Amino acid sequence: MPLNLPDKLPAIDILKEENIFVIDSSRATSQDIRPLKIVILNLMPLKITTETDLIRLLSNSPLQIEVSFMKIKSHTSKNTPIEHMKAFYRDFDDMREEKFDGMIITGAPVEHLDFEDVNYWDEIQEIFNWTRTHVTSTFYICWAAQAGLYHHYGIPKYALDKKMFGIFEHHICEGFNQLPIFRGFDDEFFVPHSRHTEVRREDIEKCPELSIISESEDSGVHIVMARGGREFYVTGHSEYSPLTLDGEYRRDLGKGLPIDMPKNYYRDNDPDKGPVVRWRSTANLLFSNWLNYYVYQETPYDINQIK
Repeated sequence: MPLNLPDKLPAIDILKEENIFVIDSSRATSQDIRPLKIVILNLMPLKITTETDLIRLLSNSPLQIEVSFMKIKSHTSKNTPIEHMKAFYRDFDDMREEKFDGMIITGAPVEHLDFEDVNYWDEIQEIFNWTRTHVTSTFYICWAAQAGLYHHYGIPKYALDKKMFGIFEHHICEGFNQLPIFRGFDDEFFVPHSRHTEVRREDIEKCPELSIISESEDSGVHIVMARGGREFYVTGHSEYSPLTLDGEYRRDLGKGLPIDMPKNYYRDNDPDKGPVVRWRSTANLLFSNWLNYYVYQETPYDINQIK
């Protein structure tokens, strides 16, 4: 089945060039199918890039999916044209009465701030609470994962001595190999990370509602599951495109910021040779398994029955 996207979303043309089957809203209305409703709260500054990365992964499914984009009204994006925001994004206030089969909340470049100092903290807390009665399963990424764990469970974050930056080897934690979220995963798999803070195993283990289901010896906690899969907190960036870390590295070098070369990323550790992509298959499995087993198979046919 195709992915149903808003008419004229820039990602449509990009993904069609990659032979990914997408249709716009006008055509989708002619199909007598109840699509899964997925809402993305995109907190990243380069919103079109993040949209494309996530849609690329959501499209790897036989399910028809209707994607909506949410924004917070207490923050104005400076890196995305206002015309794009007006055309494709809606404020939370305009969506609060709707229900969704799944939700993705992205990372945000506010790690250096305490959660309470983020200028949209009050609004995002309200959204976090709203997900528990209006969304079947919520997928928190990077900063959003840390923020969600802090808000819902009181898990603190800690500043790292240096940026966790690169591609790191991970494994499934003992006792969780049979979880549907890991169907098709190899025993060891790779995930991109790009963050200045972390959550720690010892804090999470004190909370019986939380399960650490994937981690890395190098980059630490990776995926935390709660409420039987209604919440996933993911510290890495499986959705990253091949050149995302390269762009971040060259950007920081250009600004004269202290930045190490991303680990396990460039061929022969030579930026001029480009990256070796080790995480694409894992990323596709992660998102397709979430959609199939924790959204599609758990959500009610009557979306109004989500609670």
